[in-house]
Amino acid sequence: MGWTDERVANLKKLWLDGLSASQIAKQLGGVTRNAVIGKVHRLGLSGRAAPSQPSRPAFRAARPRPTQAPSAPRRIEPAPRAAAAPAQPAPRPAVLDLPGTATVLTLGSHMCKWPIGDPSSNEFSFCGRRSDEGHPYCVEHSRVAYQPATKKNGSSELARSLRRYI
Repeated sequence: MGWTDERVANLKKLWLDGLSASQIAKQLGGVTRNAVIGKVHRLGLSGRAAPSQPSRPAFRAARPRPTQAPSAPRRIEPAPRAAAAPAQPAPRPAVLDLPGTATVLTLGSHMCKWPIGDPSSNEFSFCGRRSDEGHPYCVEHSRVAYQPATKKNGSSELARSLRRYI
């Protein structure tokens, strides 16, 4: 069916009433939702309220806490001391230049992630040195991890394939 003046007027009315393109297509009959959208676009009828969306709760600023009347200053009693508690050792600063100084907790994004030792032992650590640009490992460990591709020699392949038949 074509777009007659009557159908166009009906389309404009339904569009301004806020019906969706699918609903308008159903009421007009003989046109698809995409045809309605195309005609609305060509007529320049896009100036209407936004399509129905679930309403989101508006952001509310935190309510100020009720102010309390100033009370008399309280005396804070010191905590009872235990008899000669052993002093906790100060945490060791991570030395990044020595391999094997980083743990899972101290490992950063630009640190070498080469594992050192057995993961099930307490001495397990990571290299921890500054990693090579774009690699997870330092320069030394990148050389080990990324071996250059070796060029295959045609004669060795021929020899290997002939061994199957000998």
